[in-house]
Parts: sequence; C-alpha cells; structure tokens
Amino acid sequence: GGFVFALADTAFAIACNEDDRVTVAAGADITFLKATRSGQTLTATAERRTVSGRTGVYDVTVTDETGAVVAEFRGRSLRTDRSL
Repeated sequence: GGFVFALADTAFAIACNEDDRVTVAAGADITFLKATRSGQTLTATAERRTVSGRTGVYDVTVTDETGAVVAEFRGRSLRTDRSL
C-alpha cells in the first residue's frame, strides 16, 4: 500500500505544481480497491477537480497493467507565495 500511495502522491505533486508557484499538500486520502503485487506495472493519472484561491482538489486514479483500478486518491493542495 505504501508504494501505491507514493505513486499517487507523486502524480498529485506534479499535477498541482504545473504553474509558477510552489504548491504543497494540505492533506490526502486514499482508498485501496484491489491488491497489488511485486512486479506489476502501475500507472497514476491525476486530474485537477477545482482550484479556488490558494487551495485545490485533485483526484488520482491508480491502475494496473490490465487497466483495472487499484486505488483512488484525493489530494488537497495549498499554493504558497514562493515561485518555482
């Protein structure tokens, strides 16, 4: 589970730092839907749901090599005043 969370969290970090401001995580939750095993190829796809002021919400879907969803992650972001 830790590796699946780390993959989803990395996709979230990349997605919420797509502009010129440093953005950090304000919180995250994950739901594990299917067991994974060593050697599988996992893919994380992040999508911005909403940004309002300095906060944002992003959803990340983690799938295995067959396309089956193994986890759903929701990250909450906070944009800082620092430039990248």
